[in-house]
Amino acid sequence: MLKKLSAALMLLALSVSACGTAPTGTAATTAPAASAPGANPGNFNFNTRTVTLNSGYQMPLNGLGTYSLTNGVGYKSVTTALKNGVRLFDTAYMYHNEAEIGKAVRDSGIPREEIFVITKLYPNQFAEPEAAIEEALKKLDIGYIDMMLLHHPGRGDVAAYKAMEKYVEQGKIRSIGLSNWYVKELKEFLPQITIKPALVQNEIHPYYQENDVIPYIQSLGITVQGWYPLGGRGHQKELLSDPVLAEIAKAHGKSIAQVILRWNLQKGVVVIPGASNPAYIIENTQLYDFELTTDEMARINALDRGKKHDWY
Repeated sequence: MLKKLSAALMLLALSVSACGTAPTGTAATTAPAASAPGANPGNFNFNTRTVTLNSGYQMPLNGLGTYSLTNGVGYKSVTTALKNGVRLFDTAYMYHNEAEIGKAVRDSGIPREEIFVITKLYPNQFAEPEAAIEEALKKLDIGYIDMMLLHHPGRGDVAAYKAMEKYVEQGKIRSIGLSNWYVKELKEFLPQITIKPALVQNEIHPYYQENDVIPYIQSLGITVQGWYPLGGRGHQKELLSDPVLAEIAKAHGKSIAQVILRWNLQKGVVVIPGASNPAYIIENTQLYDFELTTDEMARINALDRGKKHDWY
């Protein structure tokens, strides 16, 4: 599934632009009111349930976020997810569970090339990025890292990114990207690097939608991924009780969580909801047998409060 595209495409992906070219009909800083059924702003392949990154690799459209899954819970959750078809996993140095995630991948018996693992460097690692990358490779112990991100902007972030570029050249990291970078940050950062980020991962959910940021990132040929898709710490209960979402979910015979995740996919946003309950892990994969209407997308878009649920 995660096969590399041609060398020509890879070489094309290595050239970076500070502004990029917006797809036809897409304004880089103006989001549409809603995505019509059949619209595909993320260039997703809904048949294979993957997206081809600008690095030439394929990444699944839905996965498992592992923030707070520690002390064996991460291992059990990833193992459950793998048994139920999940192939994308998001971890980080600051999650303190890279070793658990790696062990679950190794113990699964599933071919390594079918699994996509994301991890991140935290700003307190930027001063010695090579050592930090080596630490991640050692903890995960899965041969190579599919995607490494800088967790959020910080002093030395350009140098840390350039260190990741070297590991891409060595084949130890396949794709690289950024987390918690927005329009201003991207415009400042991109001219200073060589390899265009394959992914930008930001907080995205119905109460914080980034409708000015998502189209801009996509116009650069960069894939968008959303963390906290279900609202995050202290806000999930409210979001999963929203009456508008409840009405739409009832119309489709789906859960509110499934409607939120589907809304993300139709906006071109890859989803990585966190869960340790096997029932929720499975539920969060059942996103491809229904489609939200233009009116439903617009109603969800109208829920935007423009207020982040975390400080990043």
